[in-house]
Amino acid sequence: MNSINRRSALLAGLAVAGTGALAACGGSGSTPALVSPDSKVVATTERKRKGSGKVREVTLTAAPAVLDLGGKVTAKSWAYGGRTPGKEIRLAAGDTLAAELSNQLPDRTTTSVHWHGIALRADMDGVPPATQNAVRAGRNFTYRFLADTPGTYFFHPHVGVQLDRGLHAPLIVEDPREPLSYDDEWVVVLDDWLDGVTGTPDQVLAELSHGMGDMGGMDMGDMDGMDMSGGDTGKGGGKTSSGSMKFMLMGARSSLLGGDAGDVKYPYHLVNGRMPSDPDVYTGKPGKRVRLRIVNAGGDTAYRVALGGHKLTITHTDGFPVAHQQVDALLVGMGERYDVLVTLADGVFPLVALAEGKDASGLALVRTGSGAAPRATVRPKELDGMIMNAAGLKAADDVRLDTRRTDRVHRIELTGGMAGYDWGINGRRYDMKHPTADPVLVEQGQRVRLDFVNKTDMWHPMHLHGHTYQLGTGGPRKDTTIVLPGRTVSVYFDADNPGQWMLHCHNAYHGEAGMMALLAYEA
Repeated sequence: MNSINRRSALLAGLAVAGTGALAACGGSGSTPALVSPDSKVVATTERKRKGSGKVREVTLTAAPAVLDLGGKVTAKSWAYGGRTPGKEIRLAAGDTLAAELSNQLPDRTTTSVHWHGIALRADMDGVPPATQNAVRAGRNFTYRFLADTPGTYFFHPHVGVQLDRGLHAPLIVEDPREPLSYDDEWVVVLDDWLDGVTGTPDQVLAELSHGMGDMGGMDMGDMDGMDMSGGDTGKGGGKTSSGSMKFMLMGARSSLLGGDAGDVKYPYHLVNGRMPSDPDVYTGKPGKRVRLRIVNAGGDTAYRVALGGHKLTITHTDGFPVAHQQVDALLVGMGERYDVLVTLADGVFPLVALAEGKDASGLALVRTGSGAAPRATVRPKELDGMIMNAAGLKAADDVRLDTRRTDRVHRIELTGGMAGYDWGINGRRYDMKHPTADPVLVEQGQRVRLDFVNKTDMWHPMHLHGHTYQLGTGGPRKDTTIVLPGRTVSVYFDADNPGQWMLHCHNAYHGEAGMMALLAYEA
């Protein structure tokens, strides 16, 4: 059960090979007319959603903030309402959310809000320049949409690499007819952190964008002898005087992720905005059943999550129910969410988010009785037990897609690499200046299959906006899924939400570098 072979077997489902005729992703010909995000058909689709008539109004102020990360560590960053994660938004399925974004960011910085995982109306998806103009500094924009699907979601900007600052928060859509039985909830947000400590995400992207092909004149074969400690903690990016890289992480390896685990060197890993030395604490009572809603809001880190002394029963992933599965630990990629049930024992227990392949971790505590808190570096045995991710899960019967003919198939090759930092889809980097060039085309009502073919040496969490897809013919319903290097993952979805939607790697730096495409409905 604890062997690498056992863990590999659980991940084998990630290699779901596609079959059948393939349609190219875009092409060199002229692009047909597309359904625009503000078209009548988008509004018509929104009116067909079943609503409660209730409106939840909130204000989101994106502004500079000095954030207390615990352990006497503060960071100058950007956040919603002066905290990270931002204040949770909670509403019932069928309610309308009216969220006014106030952009108070410095230096004429534009921003937006993307409602990650929500199948909402296209003009409210928050993706400049595809679905809206970016919100200028000093301006406001109100996002208004009906949230009709219960689940665990979150929201964050979709401009540059702002996701890797403090600008994110949970969004919980409750089921008025909740079928699960439990006593309490705990929302757990995981995050990798460097902003305002060793630099900024923009500086990270600038350094990474140089790639590894040159590395200051050194041959790639010399990297093993290089200093990658990043001892300089000033604000500038790029190489240090010793030839080392300040932000680029070398040697991060994970068998669960198929090799290279990540690009970026983070000084801290946070759970609910707190460092392991001063963790967030959930206080409960022995014997109580608690629902954990786990969100990976990180920029470059997958987390292996376990609660010491407990088993976890997986009930949902990315908002959709699965056949219940009891496990020791979860592997959660960036952008993924998992709901689990746990019956609390008596004592003090560590909830550990191991930064997969990075020799670091985040920590929170569950306290139900007396006892000393464990060390910040605690590693419960459950982390090496039965580890599960979406590949080993099955969709619950009531959300499994019905069996029907596939109308359109797209081969989505994940391309590029660290040498040139030229991440792309089908050999092309997404061009923000020409957002509708070479779209992945679908038509209203079609059953669509996407074959994610990973041609790179790294893993990628692939996220589709505005829809959920099913892994294979019976796997879970998802909007974000891990694609291992050298593997193919086939997913299916029904084209039932017209508009223009992003399809991209949810590694913040891979996506911004170009591993992104537009999935668009033909008019």
